[in-house]
Amino acid sequence: MKTPRRGRFALAATLAGVLTLAGVLTLAGSPVAQAAAAGPPPRPSAPANPDPALQSHPLTAAPGPLDNPLKGWAKFYTPGANQNVGYPHALTWGYFGLSEIMKSASNCGSYDWSIIDSMLAETASYGNQAVIRVYMTYPGGQATHPANAIPACFNGTVAMRQDTYWNVTHPDYDNAYLNTALRNFIAAFGARYDGDPRLGFIHMGLVGLWGEWHTWPYDTDTADGLPNYMPSDANGAALIAAFDTTFNKTKLELRYPGAAGGAANSRDIGYHDDSFCFREGSPLQGVTLPVSMGGASYGQLQRTLDAGVENKWITSSIGGELRPEIQSSAFQSWPNGSGAVDNLKACIELTHATWMINEGSGGYSSTDANVAAAVRLMGYNLTVDNAYFTNTASGSTNVGVRISNTGVAPFYYPWQVTLGLKNSAGTVVKTFDTPWDLRTVQPRTIRDFPDWNTGGGYRDFGYANYFQTGVDLSGVAQGGYQWVLRVKNPLESVSSNAKKLRFANATQQADGWVGLGDVAVGSGNGGTPVSYEAEASGNTRTGGALVASCSGCSGTSKVGYLGNGATLSFNGVSASSAGTKTVTVYYASAVARTATINGQSVSFPATSGWESVGSVTVSVSLAAGTNTVTIANASDWAPDIDRITVG
Repeated sequence: MKTPRRGRFALAATLAGVLTLAGVLTLAGSPVAQAAAAGPPPRPSAPANPDPALQSHPLTAAPGPLDNPLKGWAKFYTPGANQNVGYPHALTWGYFGLSEIMKSASNCGSYDWSIIDSMLAETASYGNQAVIRVYMTYPGGQATHPANAIPACFNGTVAMRQDTYWNVTHPDYDNAYLNTALRNFIAAFGARYDGDPRLGFIHMGLVGLWGEWHTWPYDTDTADGLPNYMPSDANGAALIAAFDTTFNKTKLELRYPGAAGGAANSRDIGYHDDSFCFREGSPLQGVTLPVSMGGASYGQLQRTLDAGVENKWITSSIGGELRPEIQSSAFQSWPNGSGAVDNLKACIELTHATWMINEGSGGYSSTDANVAAAVRLMGYNLTVDNAYFTNTASGSTNVGVRISNTGVAPFYYPWQVTLGLKNSAGTVVKTFDTPWDLRTVQPRTIRDFPDWNTGGGYRDFGYANYFQTGVDLSGVAQGGYQWVLRVKNPLESVSSNAKKLRFANATQQADGWVGLGDVAVGSGNGGTPVSYEAEASGNTRTGGALVASCSGCSGTSKVGYLGNGATLSFNGVSASSAGTKTVTVYYASAVARTATINGQSVSFPATSGWESVGSVTVSVSLAAGTNTVTIANASDWAPDIDRITVG
């Protein structure tokens, strides 16, 4: 029995506040060959453990930025309009008619890219990246773009078919001349724009209404007496293959997993849900969530389950459009939804959506906590949990970081991750490119589909990934610095306004660098710090001070019960020359405490527990040769001590 299909139009704001129709259809579509749901994805391999020779420097998490690149909301492109008004965002969405590029009436191999180039240049000037789609058939047109964008060079060679429901014309998608011309266009499109830093994602487009790969009601369901205007699966698959062949860097998205018989499902091509999280009909059914969660049989996630591609997000991006009818009200009932708004949190978590068109976001308050929660959940949300390095260093040394992702998807591009040294004036004096690949930092947890029959809820998936690299400090002047880290947005090579990828950390800086901790370069013993264990037999303990086990400590031991008269003296501390040296004290203390180091009062912030190690760095005057460093507190408890390093 035929499943009812319902059409809708999306309102897109244009110049001077004029509204124009931008239709996106919700439809059942032809049934896709059924495949079993893939089920829970296997967990990635565990990352390496941090180097025990490096000191841990825990970093504090903070809310992630709302306009991080390549995620969150996208607003429509309007030439000449300020792209950075409304809710914070870093993506701009644009449609283009194929006839606006293939302008020649006599040569289908002639392309004028100026309309796309103009949009990309203007968008980049605002620091944003673009998402684009090229169409041939668009009911009503889109702003200045034509409703009929079938190139004139097809006239007389390609048969045209009338669609009286939408009052548009479709070309014969199975025409050999058309298919050759489209494949040639795709090849030229990719040759010009694949890897362009101004582009975030590309919708494959070209076929069907709005370039969405459907022609309802003129589709494969011919029981209604209407002919099928869609291309054959073979011809559709050839177009999908052409896109996949020519676009090897910029991420591609296709409307449905069932398009062309599922031809995209084994390729690095994601999906876009253009009716995101809407409910329709009587009774109301979701068009994103699966049947098991109150969705329609034609819902986007039901289609992915039916095709066994619900885990495609692990390598391929997921985008779309928050259904225009609910954009103004979607977050009033976050996260569970109400009426025509489905459970938005579930929609984001189960699609693993990275971005969505949301023209209505222009009316959101930048302080709306519900909207912020959704944006931070979408795509990636990266935090540097810990940095690992020696507190004094010179010559060759190692630096590591551990990065977590609390979003629903990975970061999909191999952007350059760079370490740097900032001096006390905040100037980066040296940088070190790393081989670290952020694409490997998968979401820490993922949500189970009810269809997996696992009891529902959430499961561990990704890890706090550990990355480490060697750096050469040759040429860095002796002194105090801060280790910093950043990820370069390739758009920075085009636009000085490029929005920077920022971490969800309290030490994230406006210039894109996130602070990792302080380091002394080239000091003391030739710049190489020497470590002294608190429990070493050559040290002196007085009062009730004693050695205790500590799983998080170097050597798995520490000295505790210091203070209130009990002391710990490190004997035989060596200095190659007299002067002020950097002494780093590694300690564990579940509460904030103080102590004196050779009589100098020092504050020790609380660590995460009695076996969690933190560090403080102080300057201590030492004589040339051997010295004693004593830790004490005459009137209160001191922290437990793991070790010290002297550089």
